[in-house]
Amino acid sequence: MKTETISKKNGNTLNGFTTNDIGDDHLFTNLNTPMKATAFNMSDKDKKERISILFSEIMDVIGLDLTDDSLKGTPDRVAKMYVEEIFSGLNPKNKPKIALFDNKYQYNQMLIEKNITFYSNCEHHFVPIIGKAHIAYKSSGKVIGLSKLNRIVQYYAKRPQVQERLTNQIANELKTVLETEDVAVVIDAKHLCVASRGVKDDTSTTITTYYGGEFNTPSKIIELQNYLNN
Repeated sequence: MKTETISKKNGNTLNGFTTNDIGDDHLFTNLNTPMKATAFNMSDKDKKERISILFSEIMDVIGLDLTDDSLKGTPDRVAKMYVEEIFSGLNPKNKPKIALFDNKYQYNQMLIEKNITFYSNCEHHFVPIIGKAHIAYKSSGKVIGLSKLNRIVQYYAKRPQVQERLTNQIANELKTVLETEDVAVVIDAKHLCVASRGVKDDTSTTITTYYGGEFNTPSKIIELQNYLNN
Protein backbone atom coordinates (compact mmCIF):
# COMPACT_ATOMS: atom_id res chain seq x y z
CA MET A 1 0.00 0.00 0.00
CA LYS A 2 1.42 3.38 -0.89
CA THR A 3 2.08 5.51 2.18
CA GLU A 4 0.94 9.11 1.98
CA THR A 5 2.06 11.68 4.51
CA ILE A 6 0.20 14.45 6.25
CA SER A 7 1.99 17.61 7.36
CA LYS A 8 0.52 20.42 9.43
CA LYS A 9 3.29 22.69 8.23
CA ASN A 10 3.01 22.29 4.48
CA GLY A 11 -0.71 21.58 4.26
CA ASN A 12 -0.42 18.18 2.53
CA THR A 13 -3.53 16.06 2.70
CA LEU A 14 -4.50 12.40 2.73
CA ASN A 15 -7.28 11.60 0.27
CA GLY A 16 -8.24 15.26 0.28
CA PHE A 17 -8.53 15.54 4.07
CA THR A 18 -6.25 17.61 6.30
CA THR A 19 -5.07 16.50 9.74
CA ASN A 20 -7.76 18.68 11.32
CA ASP A 21 -10.43 17.16 9.07
CA ILE A 22 -9.43 13.66 10.11
CA GLY A 23 -9.34 14.60 13.80
CA ASP A 24 -9.98 11.51 15.93
CA ASP A 25 -11.01 9.36 12.99
CA HIS A 26 -9.16 6.13 12.38
CA LEU A 27 -6.14 6.23 10.08
CA PHE A 28 -4.13 3.25 8.85
CA THR A 29 -1.58 3.94 6.13
CA ASN A 30 0.80 0.99 5.96
CA LEU A 31 1.26 -2.66 6.92
CA ASN A 32 4.73 -1.91 8.26
CA THR A 33 5.22 0.14 11.41
CA PRO A 34 6.36 3.61 10.23
CA MET A 35 10.05 3.72 11.13
CA LYS A 36 12.94 6.03 10.26
CA ALA A 37 15.93 4.48 8.53
CA THR A 38 18.07 5.83 11.38
CA ALA A 39 15.84 4.41 14.13
CA PHE A 40 18.59 2.32 15.70
CA ASN A 41 21.60 4.55 15.22
CA MET A 42 21.24 5.67 18.82
CA SER A 43 21.91 3.24 21.67
CA ASP A 44 19.17 2.33 24.13
CA LYS A 45 21.11 4.13 26.85
CA ASP A 46 21.27 7.34 24.82
CA LYS A 47 17.60 7.02 23.89
CA LYS A 48 16.60 6.78 27.55
CA GLU A 49 18.68 9.81 28.45
CA ARG A 50 17.16 11.84 25.61
CA ILE A 51 13.58 10.75 26.34
CA SER A 52 14.04 11.63 30.01
CA ILE A 53 15.12 15.16 29.09
CA LEU A 54 12.24 15.62 26.66
CA PHE A 55 9.64 14.21 29.03
CA SER A 56 10.91 16.55 31.75
CA GLU A 57 10.13 19.40 29.37
CA ILE A 58 6.61 18.10 28.79
CA MET A 59 5.99 17.85 32.53
CA ASP A 60 7.39 21.34 33.02
CA VAL A 61 5.21 22.79 30.24
CA ILE A 62 1.99 21.38 31.73
CA GLY A 63 2.96 22.93 35.07
CA LEU A 64 4.20 20.04 37.20
CA ASP A 65 6.82 20.63 39.92
CA LEU A 66 9.75 18.40 39.06
CA THR A 67 11.39 19.06 42.43
CA ASP A 68 8.59 17.18 44.17
CA ASP A 69 9.78 13.83 45.55
CA SER A 70 6.91 11.99 43.82
CA LEU A 71 7.66 13.48 40.39
CA LYS A 72 11.40 13.99 40.10
CA GLY A 73 12.07 10.39 39.10
CA THR A 74 9.19 10.22 36.61
CA PRO A 75 11.12 11.25 33.47
CA ASP A 76 13.67 8.46 34.00
CA ARG A 77 10.91 5.95 34.75
CA VAL A 78 9.00 6.88 31.61
CA ALA A 79 12.14 6.70 29.48
CA LYS A 80 12.99 3.23 30.79
CA MET A 81 9.40 2.09 30.28
CA TYR A 82 9.31 3.34 26.68
CA VAL A 83 12.59 1.75 25.59
CA GLU A 84 12.68 -1.47 27.65
CA GLU A 85 9.00 -2.30 27.96
CA ILE A 86 6.00 -0.88 26.12
CA PHE A 87 7.85 0.03 22.88
CA SER A 88 10.49 -2.71 22.99
CA GLY A 89 8.83 -4.38 19.98
CA LEU A 90 10.19 -1.63 17.73
CA ASN A 91 13.68 -3.07 18.01
CA PRO A 92 14.33 -6.15 15.85
CA LYS A 93 16.84 -7.44 18.39
CA ASN A 94 13.88 -8.20 20.66
CA LYS A 95 12.12 -10.35 18.09
CA PRO A 96 11.50 -13.82 19.57
CA LYS A 97 13.64 -16.64 18.24
CA ILE A 98 11.40 -19.43 17.00
CA ALA A 99 12.34 -23.10 16.66
CA LEU A 100 10.22 -25.50 14.62
CA PHE A 101 9.72 -29.13 15.59
CA ASP A 102 8.50 -32.11 13.61
CA ASN A 103 4.81 -32.84 14.06
CA LYS A 104 5.51 -36.30 15.47
CA TYR A 105 2.00 -36.63 16.89
CA GLN A 106 0.62 -36.28 13.35
CA TYR A 107 -1.94 -33.81 14.65
CA ASN A 108 -3.53 -32.47 11.47
CA GLN A 109 -6.46 -30.40 12.75
CA MET A 110 -6.50 -26.77 13.79
CA LEU A 111 -4.58 -25.79 16.90
CA ILE A 112 -5.97 -22.79 18.76
CA GLU A 113 -4.32 -20.61 21.38
CA LYS A 114 -7.00 -18.24 22.66
CA ASN A 115 -7.23 -15.40 25.16
CA ILE A 116 -3.65 -14.19 24.78
CA THR A 117 -3.70 -10.98 26.80
CA PHE A 118 -1.75 -8.08 25.32
CA TYR A 119 -1.17 -4.40 26.02
CA SER A 120 -0.31 -2.09 23.17
CA ASN A 121 -0.51 1.66 22.55
CA CYS A 122 -2.51 3.61 20.00
CA GLU A 123 -0.12 5.42 17.67
CA HIS A 124 -2.55 8.34 17.33
CA HIS A 125 -2.72 9.35 21.00
CA PHE A 126 -0.15 7.10 22.74
CA VAL A 127 -2.70 5.66 25.16
CA PRO A 128 -3.24 1.93 25.82
CA ILE A 129 -4.96 -0.68 23.70
CA ILE A 130 -5.90 -3.62 25.91
CA GLY A 131 -7.12 -6.84 24.40
CA LYS A 132 -7.13 -10.54 23.74
CA ALA A 133 -5.61 -12.26 20.72
CA HIS A 134 -6.77 -15.65 19.47
CA ILE A 135 -4.48 -17.60 17.15
CA ALA A 136 -5.10 -20.75 15.14
CA TYR A 137 -3.00 -22.69 12.68
CA LYS A 138 -2.87 -26.01 10.91
CA SER A 139 0.50 -27.74 10.84
CA SER A 140 2.35 -28.02 7.54
CA GLY A 141 4.41 -30.80 9.11
CA LYS A 142 6.05 -28.56 11.70
CA VAL A 143 4.90 -27.12 15.03
CA ILE A 144 6.19 -24.50 17.47
CA GLY A 145 6.03 -24.28 21.24
CA LEU A 146 2.78 -22.76 22.49
CA SER A 147 4.55 -20.02 24.42
CA LYS A 148 6.10 -18.77 21.17
CA LEU A 149 2.64 -17.85 19.90
CA ASN A 150 2.26 -15.58 22.93
CA ARG A 151 5.69 -14.09 22.35
CA ILE A 152 4.90 -13.25 18.72
CA VAL A 153 1.76 -11.40 19.85
CA GLN A 154 3.66 -9.51 22.55
CA TYR A 155 6.49 -8.52 20.20
CA TYR A 156 4.19 -6.83 17.69
CA ALA A 157 1.95 -5.37 20.40
CA LYS A 158 4.86 -3.61 22.12
CA ARG A 159 5.01 -0.69 19.74
CA PRO A 160 2.75 2.21 18.77
CA GLN A 161 0.02 0.38 16.88
CA VAL A 162 -3.16 0.31 14.87
CA GLN A 163 -5.24 -2.80 15.49
CA GLU A 164 -5.60 -3.73 11.82
CA ARG A 165 -1.84 -3.55 11.38
CA LEU A 166 -1.23 -5.56 14.55
CA THR A 167 -3.57 -8.30 13.29
CA ASN A 168 -1.86 -8.54 9.90
CA GLN A 169 1.66 -8.35 11.32
CA ILE A 170 0.96 -11.28 13.65
CA ALA A 171 -0.61 -13.26 10.80
CA ASN A 172 2.28 -12.61 8.41
CA GLU A 173 4.82 -13.61 11.05
CA LEU A 174 2.94 -16.84 11.74
CA LYS A 175 2.80 -17.68 8.02
CA THR A 176 6.53 -17.12 7.70
CA VAL A 177 7.50 -19.00 10.85
CA LEU A 178 5.11 -21.92 10.38
CA GLU A 179 5.68 -22.16 6.61
CA THR A 180 1.96 -22.32 5.90
CA GLU A 181 -0.89 -20.10 4.76
CA ASP A 182 -3.25 -21.90 7.13
CA VAL A 183 -3.34 -19.39 9.96
CA ALA A 184 -6.05 -17.30 11.61
CA VAL A 185 -5.84 -14.33 13.96
CA VAL A 186 -8.74 -12.73 15.83
CA ILE A 187 -8.18 -9.70 18.07
CA ASP A 188 -10.76 -8.18 20.42
CA ALA A 189 -9.52 -5.01 22.09
CA LYS A 190 -10.54 -1.89 23.99
CA HIS A 191 -8.96 1.38 22.89
CA LEU A 192 -8.50 3.91 25.67
CA CYS A 193 -8.34 6.70 23.10
CA VAL A 194 -12.05 5.93 22.67
CA ALA A 195 -12.85 5.01 26.27
CA SER A 196 -11.00 7.70 28.23
CA ARG A 197 -11.14 10.68 25.86
CA GLY A 198 -12.96 11.86 22.74
CA VAL A 199 -16.36 10.15 22.66
CA LYS A 200 -15.59 8.48 26.03
CA ASP A 201 -17.31 5.22 25.17
CA ASP A 202 -16.18 2.73 27.80
CA THR A 203 -18.30 -0.20 26.59
CA SER A 204 -17.30 -0.70 22.95
CA THR A 205 -14.52 -3.00 21.75
CA THR A 206 -12.96 -3.48 18.32
CA ILE A 207 -12.64 -6.86 16.61
CA THR A 208 -10.28 -7.52 13.72
CA THR A 209 -9.66 -10.82 11.93
CA TYR A 210 -7.31 -12.53 9.51
CA TYR A 211 -8.24 -15.83 7.87
CA GLY A 212 -5.65 -17.45 5.62
CA GLY A 213 -5.51 -20.63 3.58
CA GLU A 214 -7.94 -23.31 4.80
CA PHE A 215 -9.27 -20.94 7.45
CA ASN A 216 -10.63 -18.60 4.79
CA THR A 217 -13.75 -20.69 4.17
CA PRO A 218 -17.21 -20.27 5.74
CA SER A 219 -17.11 -23.70 7.38
CA LYS A 220 -13.71 -23.17 9.00
CA ILE A 221 -14.61 -19.66 10.13
CA ILE A 222 -17.76 -21.01 11.80
CA GLU A 223 -15.79 -23.88 13.39
CA LEU A 224 -13.16 -21.50 14.75
CA GLN A 225 -15.77 -19.05 16.07
CA ASN A 226 -17.55 -21.89 17.85
CA TYR A 227 -14.34 -22.82 19.68
CA LEU A 228 -13.63 -19.20 20.58
CA ASN A 229 -17.14 -18.61 21.92
CA ASN A 230 -17.08 -21.67 24.21
